[in-house]
Amino acid sequence: MPEWKKQGYPVASTVKYLQELISKDIPHVLVDVRPKQEAEKEHIKGAVNIPLDELAKAKKLFPKQKNAPIIIYCTKDNLSQKAFDIVRKWGYINTSYLEGGIDAWKKAGGEVLSGQLKKEIVYVPKPKPGTIGIEEFKKITGKIPPNVIILDVRDPEETQMGMIKGAKNIPVNELKDRLNELPKDKEIIVHCATGMRAEMAYNILKEAGYNVKFLDASIQIKKGGKYKITEN
Repeated sequence: MPEWKKQGYPVASTVKYLQELISKDIPHVLVDVRPKQEAEKEHIKGAVNIPLDELAKAKKLFPKQKNAPIIIYCTKDNLSQKAFDIVRKWGYINTSYLEGGIDAWKKAGGEVLSGQLKKEIVYVPKPKPGTIGIEEFKKITGKIPPNVIILDVRDPEETQMGMIKGAKNIPVNELKDRLNELPKDKEIIVHCATGMRAEMAYNILKEAGYNVKFLDASIQIKKGGKYKITEN
């Protein structure tokens, strides 16, 4: 996934992913690129309306933080992808488009609102509870203590490129159904590729009563377990 993103290829987000961001109050930017009248008729709560034909000139409206999660939606995926291409070329590494757009959101029972949308993007990263420092993470993964589990919540296709030696892999979308695989008498340190899914996993585990921390940083892992961490 990091290499896919690096190449600028389209990245689709699911309705479930957006629901998680909203329900966990994880800071993100949601952009409705439909025409103004259409967006005002019904839109997803929290969305900012920047019509597709105005988007290319709206760069200054976007946050300074290039790692900000930005989700774009429309009624047609091909139009969402056009918007994705514009924003991604500005260097926003965590840009994606909502697969199926607002129709998929409504089909899944998502709330829609009507009325005028704001055009100003406000993105304020919150101090994130439960994070582990990069140096502490390196120390622990250098020699994993017996009372610690390193949990890799990336997808299996990503782990084929390499995993930290001794880590356990449970993709974040399977975590709720596989909690029985994780003991509660150990500390769990979670990581993914960029920190986003690790934070989601942290919230899931914290709610289930686990002693857990997560790495809020980007990490690239090669065969043999060697890795490089980049601060977000």
